[in-house]
Parts: sequence; C-alpha cells; structure tokens
Amino acid sequence: MSVPDGPVTRILLADDHALVRRGVRLILDGEPGLTVVAEAGDGAEAVALAREHRPDLAILDIAMPRMTGLRAARELSRQWPDMRILILTMYDNEQYFFEALKSGASGYVLKSVADRDLVEACHAAMRGEPFLYPGAVTALIRDYLDRAREGGAVPPRAITEREEEILKLVAEGHTSQEIADMLVISAKTVERHRANLLQKLGMKDRLELTRYAIRVGLIEP
Repeated sequence: MSVPDGPVTRILLADDHALVRRGVRLILDGEPGLTVVAEAGDGAEAVALAREHRPDLAILDIAMPRMTGLRAARELSRQWPDMRILILTMYDNEQYFFEALKSGASGYVLKSVADRDLVEACHAAMRGEPFLYPGAVTALIRDYLDRAREGGAVPPRAITEREEEILKLVAEGHTSQEIADMLVISAKTVERHRANLLQKLGMKDRLELTRYAIRVGLIEP
C-alpha cells in the first residue's frame, strides 16, 4: 500500500546490526510517505535519538545491547505517548509478542518477512491500528480461549524488568561485577537477582539462562 501524498512519516530505526538497518532502510525509504530520519545501534541510543529527532514512528529490534527493544519501547511510550512503535524481531515468540503489546508497541514484525510486512505495519501504526502477523493472530486467539476456558486474567509477568535486564547481561557473558558497574548497583544485588531468576525459571546455571534468553529472543545466538 502506497501513500504518495500527504504528510511524511518520520522514522527512527534501531537495530544493532548495520546490515539489517541498511536493508530495512532500503525498504522504508523506497516507500512514498515514509522516511528514516535516524538510526540507532542499541536501545539507549534509540531513546537519545528520539529525544533529538522526535520521530513519528520508532522501529525497534528486540535483542539489542545496553537496552533491549522492549525496555526502549516502554521508555519511549512513557516519554512520548503519541509516538508509534513497532517491534522488529527474528523470533516468532508468543511471550515477547505479548510483552511488546504491553510495552506500548502497536505491531510486531518478523525480520524474515519484513520486505512483505513492514511497510503495511508502518501505515497501520500511523492509522492507530495494530499490526498482527498471522502467527500472532493465532497466539492471541489461543491465549483468549485459554483464559476464557480457565476463567482467569492474563498471567502476571514472569520476571521483572530489572531481572530481564540482568538476564540479558548474564547471557551475554558479563560477570556480576561488570553488570553491577553497568547498572550502578552492587554486585550483591546482581547476585540476588540472578538467584531469583534461577529460582523463578527453574534453572541451575548461566548456561541454562543463556539458552533461555536465546529461546525467547532476548539475545541473538
């Protein structure tokens, strides 16, 4: 769908792989009505560039260093509620699809079909409509049916935002002291969060945490 006339949607694109950004930018800049005004290599840079450029739409990869796409989405939604957000990911993962919606994103686009879906998702987001790829629709329906059958509400978040942050850094191979320095907390606090993660997720060591982080799309293999 093309929108040759009318206002141009200004886009912030965030992905830690320059080649991915280049490919996605080619798709977006080739579409009338869409233009990339800034590129970020991680979530923290995305938030800083959003402050500088005030884009209409942010497209964020989930698995980025320093700050995940989900956390960046939460921060962007908090600071600029009118900014539209799309999550771009390699992973068709239900858990992070629902987390993306809770983080303020209006769409979840798989990188494998970005050439087919991304432009449509951008236009849908700017119309204030959610963009759901077919697998996400299936997940939503299944989730609704499961909750309706059990008569329950949406299950609580499995891990906290801070635990998610520490899980990502542990999985990337950082020591407790390095994580403490990055997050400006004590190493003892990091160890406590790490122990809580192992207990909550029913895991026994860093290797299992790393596999889990890869499986849910928090880091890339």
